Amino acid sequence: MRYVLFGLPLIALVALVAVFAFSINRDPSLVRSVLIDKPAPVFAMDAVPELGVPGFATETLKGAVTVVNVFASWCIPCRDEHPLLMTLKDISDVRLFGINQNDAPENARAFLAELGNPYDAVGADRNRRVSIDWGVYGVPETFVVDANGIITFKHVGPLSPDAFENELLPAIAAAQARSDR
Repeated sequence: MRYVLFGLPLIALVALVAVFAFSINRDPSLVRSVLIDKPAPVFAMDAVPELGVPGFATETLKGAVTVVNVFASWCIPCRDEHPLLMTLKDISDVRLFGINQNDAPENARAFLAELGNPYDAVGADRNRRVSIDWGVYGVPETFVVDANGIITFKHVGPLSPDAFENELLPAIAAAQARSDR
């Protein structure tokens, strides 16, 4: 009986290690968002104070294709992907909105002052409520919303040049084609 009591926790530990070992290299982008092909959640976010761009709400997403990027000043991968967002703004007429997650306004302003502000609107999501409604696992995440306010694409994690060219730009083009129907 003593061996059984000793062995059960050991077996549970080995099983847990096996689950983690098989999951460690799994691509997080393979987790399909339940919001794809569904309307954007109902929300309203105030602007980050003194940033110079407005906040936004669900209704603001309608009328044109919009890329929504969830970012924070404390997020190192957000800093890595930021040049691609600046490029998107330079090469495209798509609207780019930011959800600033769990950030002090002065930090968000400093982040965008240092790296440039590609956003047409930035909503302050200080309590992460909007991010939760969008199904955000962590920052950064990027969404494409068509002109009808329907989420058509989600990228989990920082955008790489490859993901930018082969995933985001085609997703924007598809959303624009869908919106033209």
